[in-house]
Amino acid sequence: MSLIVKELQRVWEALRANMPQRRDMLQEVHLRNFRGIRDLRVPFGYPVSVLAGPNGCGKSTVLFACACAYRVPGRGPREFVPSSLFPNFTDRQGGLLSDTTAQTELAFYYLHDNERLSMAWKRNKSWNRSFMGRKGGTQPERNVYLRTLANLTNPSEVRGILQLGRKQYQADTLPPNLLVFAHRILRQRYRNLSLISAQSRDLLFAEVETDQDARYSEFHMSSGERAILRISKDISSLHDALILIDEVDTGLHPYTQQQVMLELQRTALRQQLQIIVASHSPVVLDSVPPEARVFFDHDDRSAEVHLMPAYRDIFQKSLYGQSRDQLSILCEDEVAEGMILGVLDVLNTRMGLRHEDFVIGRNTGQAEFPAHIRMLGKFGKLESFLLVLDGDARDMETPIKRAADEYGRSVQPLFLPGNEPPEGWIWHTLRRRRDVYASLLGLSPQDMDRRMHDIDQMMAGMVRQGDHAKAALEAFAAELSQTVPGIARIAGRRETQDSQPELAEFLVPLGEQINAWRQF
Repeated sequence: MSLIVKELQRVWEALRANMPQRRDMLQEVHLRNFRGIRDLRVPFGYPVSVLAGPNGCGKSTVLFACACAYRVPGRGPREFVPSSLFPNFTDRQGGLLSDTTAQTELAFYYLHDNERLSMAWKRNKSWNRSFMGRKGGTQPERNVYLRTLANLTNPSEVRGILQLGRKQYQADTLPPNLLVFAHRILRQRYRNLSLISAQSRDLLFAEVETDQDARYSEFHMSSGERAILRISKDISSLHDALILIDEVDTGLHPYTQQQVMLELQRTALRQQLQIIVASHSPVVLDSVPPEARVFFDHDDRSAEVHLMPAYRDIFQKSLYGQSRDQLSILCEDEVAEGMILGVLDVLNTRMGLRHEDFVIGRNTGQAEFPAHIRMLGKFGKLESFLLVLDGDARDMETPIKRAADEYGRSVQPLFLPGNEPPEGWIWHTLRRRRDVYASLLGLSPQDMDRRMHDIDQMMAGMVRQGDHAKAALEAFAAELSQTVPGIARIAGRRETQDSQPELAEFLVPLGEQINAWRQF
């Protein structure tokens, strides 16, 4: 593990511990009938969040919506409001080329000064605030920083800024504390950084510590250097503010992206900031913990934007190209994952593979598999995915195949042995072959038989019949100071080694699909 990854994990834990101490937090934004988004709730459960997803799924829309959450001190009444951030074109001649508007709502749920509040912007013909029945309600006040990609490429913008040198302007040297963020990321060391400004226009001018004392303006900076210097200047003195950055990775090398995200999280911890960024970069996503990753997807059939659960790391790795040379296996839970790992312990040796050739994802319900198929089909990823369901999910085979048919693909889901959840099959297998498993678990056959009998008797009057095996296996694992997934892996490995008939229905198609993937 690299030093920067270790430092990221340290900062994650510090930010998690800091959460209860925060007095201000935008906790959720709810968009309805807005820019193609019918109904979307976006929660923020970590101080630094990354919005991710394919083009056209609403990342920037959500980011700009967040900018409307607060009344910003020192700013004009029309700066951070929907009518300015989401303008509409109106054709006042014939009306044929006017933007279509609908009844729209942007609702916000906050923690503000340790009080839970809510507010909404609603639009019929115009935008108005609603305080959701709260009498005398006011919009919470907080500093907001919104940065979008603004490169000096627009000819009119360039001409306007060039005029600064021909008129009266003010040149202010930025204090060193505003450069600490940039110095931790950029290789250059700046002797001075000045801001030239006149009216509403400004330009950064840098003096770098080199043998030739180089001096240059933003016109001669790379897009990455310019972005980092601007962010450093703008957020280094802010406290308890909401920071919004669109496409934070643009113009940055992957290593620099990681450094930027580390410094943003350090700054969020030090200055009690809440930071939300939008990105297409897997490096940026990996630089925050799973609960900070907010994934959007756009359903081609319904044209709706929806939120994907953040724990589905297997989808992130596939859609962002991180598992290009790996076979992704999606199963239901950690017990199923344990069984699959045990099977692969044996198959990998037989087939000349390694565990690094596979990515296993879990924590998904049986009914969600057809939706997963549609998402993977849309991005052409079905060939690199293998679906494994529990033995009691066989009625999902037809819906899964139909979902794949929509994309002209044939998908054959695999089912773990038995007609019940894997805990039931494992419990019955341990009992049926106790002479084999007793030594693997550090017991005598008699001791194992006695323990299992006692647990069965204890569970008989405590749990429902359908939950008996799961509860019994959990109790058995606890007695042995083991975990259920660990025992599942032992069972999967041993049954595969012994070529037990009950496992053949799973092993044969598994081997065939792995071979098909290797040839793909």
